[in-house]
Amino acid sequence: MESRSNQSYNDIIIICCHYIEIYVEDHVLFNYLLIINIDGASRGNPGPAGIGIVIIKDNLRLAEYKEFIGKKTNNQAESSALKKALQIACTFDDEITVLSDSQLLVNQRNNRNKVRSKQLKIIFREISNLERRFKMVIYKHTPRGKNEDADLLANEAIDEHNNKYQNNES
Repeated sequence: MESRSNQSYNDIIIICCHYIEIYVEDHVLFNYLLIINIDGASRGNPGPAGIGIVIIKDNLRLAEYKEFIGKKTNNQAESSALKKALQIACTFDDEITVLSDSQLLVNQRNNRNKVRSKQLKIIFREISNLERRFKMVIYKHTPRGKNEDADLLANEAIDEHNNKYQNNES
Protein backbone atom coordinates (compact mmCIF):
# COMPACT_ATOMS: atom_id res chain seq x y z
CA MET A 1 0.00 0.00 0.00
CA GLU A 2 1.46 3.32 -1.06
CA SER A 3 0.98 6.48 0.92
CA ARG A 4 0.61 9.92 -0.60
CA SER A 5 3.90 11.05 0.91
CA ASN A 6 5.74 8.47 -1.23
CA GLN A 7 4.18 9.66 -4.47
CA SER A 8 5.57 12.17 -6.90
CA TYR A 9 3.73 15.36 -7.80
CA ASN A 10 2.84 13.92 -11.23
CA ASP A 11 1.34 10.79 -9.63
CA ILE A 12 -0.85 12.94 -7.42
CA ILE A 13 -2.11 14.90 -10.45
CA ILE A 14 -3.00 11.66 -12.22
CA ILE A 15 -4.71 10.33 -9.12
CA CYS A 16 -6.72 13.54 -8.76
CA CYS A 17 -8.25 12.90 -12.17
CA HIS A 18 -9.79 9.72 -10.75
CA TYR A 19 -11.61 11.33 -7.84
CA ILE A 20 -15.35 11.77 -7.43
CA GLU A 21 -17.25 13.67 -4.78
CA ILE A 22 -19.21 11.99 -2.03
CA TYR A 23 -20.69 13.52 1.07
CA VAL A 24 -19.80 12.18 4.50
CA GLU A 25 -20.68 14.03 7.69
CA ASP A 26 -21.75 17.08 5.65
CA HIS A 27 -18.25 17.53 4.24
CA VAL A 28 -17.27 16.85 0.67
CA LEU A 29 -14.62 14.16 0.55
CA PHE A 30 -12.73 13.26 -2.57
CA ASN A 31 -12.53 9.51 -2.89
CA TYR A 32 -11.44 7.06 -5.46
CA LEU A 33 -13.99 5.70 -7.84
CA LEU A 34 -14.20 2.36 -6.02
CA ILE A 35 -16.09 2.98 -2.80
CA ILE A 36 -16.81 0.17 -0.39
CA ASN A 37 -19.40 0.51 2.36
CA ILE A 38 -19.06 -2.15 5.05
CA ASP A 39 -20.97 -3.09 8.17
CA GLY A 40 -20.95 -5.81 10.75
CA ALA A 41 -23.94 -6.48 12.98
CA SER A 42 -24.18 -8.55 16.14
CA ARG A 43 -27.35 -9.17 18.13
CA GLY A 44 -25.85 -9.50 21.53
CA ASN A 45 -22.20 -9.00 22.26
CA PRO A 46 -21.35 -11.73 21.38
CA GLY A 47 -24.37 -12.96 19.49
CA PRO A 48 -25.59 -13.99 16.05
CA ALA A 49 -23.68 -11.83 13.58
CA GLY A 50 -23.75 -10.86 9.93
CA ILE A 51 -21.76 -8.73 7.51
CA GLY A 52 -22.87 -6.48 4.68
CA ILE A 53 -20.79 -5.01 1.86
CA VAL A 54 -21.72 -2.64 -0.96
CA ILE A 55 -19.20 -1.84 -3.71
CA ILE A 56 -19.79 1.23 -5.88
CA LYS A 57 -17.84 2.61 -8.82
CA ASP A 58 -18.81 5.62 -10.93
CA ASN A 59 -22.02 5.84 -8.87
CA LEU A 60 -23.01 2.33 -10.04
CA ARG A 61 -23.49 -0.54 -7.62
CA LEU A 62 -21.07 -3.23 -8.78
CA ALA A 63 -21.58 -5.74 -6.02
CA GLU A 64 -23.22 -6.40 -2.72
CA TYR A 65 -22.52 -9.19 -0.32
CA LYS A 66 -24.07 -10.49 2.87
CA GLU A 67 -23.15 -13.41 5.07
CA PHE A 68 -24.11 -14.88 8.42
CA ILE A 69 -20.82 -15.37 10.29
CA GLY A 70 -21.94 -17.14 13.47
CA LYS A 71 -21.64 -15.94 17.04
CA LYS A 72 -19.34 -12.91 17.15
CA THR A 73 -18.86 -9.61 18.97
CA ASN A 74 -19.73 -6.43 17.13
CA ASN A 75 -16.03 -5.59 16.68
CA GLN A 76 -15.36 -9.06 15.26
CA ALA A 77 -18.28 -8.62 12.85
CA GLU A 78 -17.02 -5.19 11.70
CA SER A 79 -13.51 -6.58 11.14
CA SER A 80 -14.87 -9.64 9.33
CA ALA A 81 -16.83 -7.34 7.01
CA LEU A 82 -13.64 -5.44 6.19
CA LYS A 83 -11.68 -8.64 5.55
CA LYS A 84 -14.32 -9.98 3.14
CA ALA A 85 -14.64 -6.57 1.45
CA LEU A 86 -10.91 -6.50 0.71
CA GLN A 87 -11.07 -10.04 -0.67
CA ILE A 88 -13.88 -9.01 -3.02
CA ALA A 89 -12.55 -5.55 -3.93
CA CYS A 90 -9.21 -6.76 -5.24
CA THR A 91 -11.07 -8.18 -8.25
CA PHE A 92 -12.36 -4.69 -9.14
CA ASP A 93 -9.59 -2.14 -8.54
CA ASP A 94 -6.32 -1.50 -6.74
CA GLU A 95 -7.23 1.90 -5.23
CA ILE A 96 -10.15 1.83 -2.84
CA THR A 97 -11.94 3.85 -0.21
CA VAL A 98 -13.59 1.94 2.61
CA LEU A 99 -16.45 3.64 4.45
CA SER A 100 -17.49 2.24 7.81
CA ASP A 101 -19.79 3.47 10.55
CA SER A 102 -17.42 1.92 13.10
CA GLN A 103 -15.23 4.77 14.33
CA LEU A 104 -13.15 2.24 16.27
CA LEU A 105 -12.40 0.15 13.17
CA VAL A 106 -11.50 3.23 11.11
CA ASN A 107 -9.25 4.54 13.88
CA GLN A 108 -7.58 1.15 14.25
CA ARG A 109 -6.88 0.88 10.51
CA ASN A 110 -5.56 4.47 10.50
CA ASN A 111 -3.29 3.61 13.47
CA ARG A 112 -5.08 5.95 15.89
CA ASN A 113 -6.25 3.14 18.20
CA LYS A 114 -4.51 -0.09 19.19
CA VAL A 115 -6.06 -3.51 18.75
CA ARG A 116 -6.15 -5.23 22.12
CA SER A 117 -8.13 -8.43 21.53
CA LYS A 118 -6.07 -11.49 20.53
CA GLN A 119 -8.84 -12.65 18.19
CA LEU A 120 -9.00 -9.24 16.50
CA LYS A 121 -5.20 -9.11 16.18
CA ILE A 122 -5.37 -12.28 14.07
CA ILE A 123 -8.05 -10.80 11.79
CA PHE A 124 -6.11 -7.52 11.57
CA ARG A 125 -2.95 -9.36 10.44
CA GLU A 126 -5.02 -11.00 7.70
CA ILE A 127 -6.45 -7.58 6.76
CA SER A 128 -2.93 -6.10 6.60
CA ASN A 129 -1.88 -8.89 4.25
CA LEU A 130 -4.93 -8.24 2.04
CA GLU A 131 -4.17 -4.49 1.96
CA ARG A 132 -0.87 -5.30 0.22
CA ARG A 133 -2.86 -6.24 -2.90
CA PHE A 134 -3.81 -2.56 -3.32
CA LYS A 135 -1.87 0.52 -4.33
CA MET A 136 -3.93 2.57 -1.92
CA VAL A 137 -6.58 1.94 0.72
CA ILE A 138 -8.28 4.88 2.40
CA TYR A 139 -10.43 4.39 5.50
CA LYS A 140 -13.11 6.95 6.31
CA HIS A 141 -15.79 7.02 8.97
CA THR A 142 -19.34 7.52 7.73
CA PRO A 143 -22.41 8.16 9.88
CA ARG A 144 -24.68 5.18 10.44
CA GLY A 145 -27.46 6.85 8.44
CA LYS A 146 -25.19 7.04 5.38
CA ASN A 147 -24.29 3.35 5.68
CA GLU A 148 -27.83 2.00 5.56
CA ASP A 149 -27.40 -0.38 2.61
CA ALA A 150 -24.48 -2.26 4.18
CA ASP A 151 -26.30 -2.29 7.53
CA LEU A 152 -29.42 -3.69 5.90
CA LEU A 153 -27.43 -6.48 4.25
CA ALA A 154 -25.70 -7.42 7.52
CA ASN A 155 -29.04 -7.61 9.34
CA GLU A 156 -30.67 -9.50 6.45
CA ALA A 157 -27.96 -12.14 6.75
CA ILE A 158 -28.83 -12.63 10.44
CA ASP A 159 -32.58 -12.63 9.76
CA GLU A 160 -32.27 -15.14 6.91
CA HIS A 161 -30.19 -17.44 9.09
CA ASN A 162 -32.68 -17.15 11.96
CA ASN A 163 -35.65 -17.77 9.63
CA LYS A 164 -33.96 -20.79 8.08
CA TYR A 165 -33.14 -22.17 11.54
CA GLN A 166 -36.73 -21.60 12.77
CA ASN A 167 -38.22 -23.21 9.62
CA ASN A 168 -36.02 -26.29 10.11
CA GLU A 169 -37.36 -26.68 13.66
CA SER A 170 -41.01 -26.64 12.47
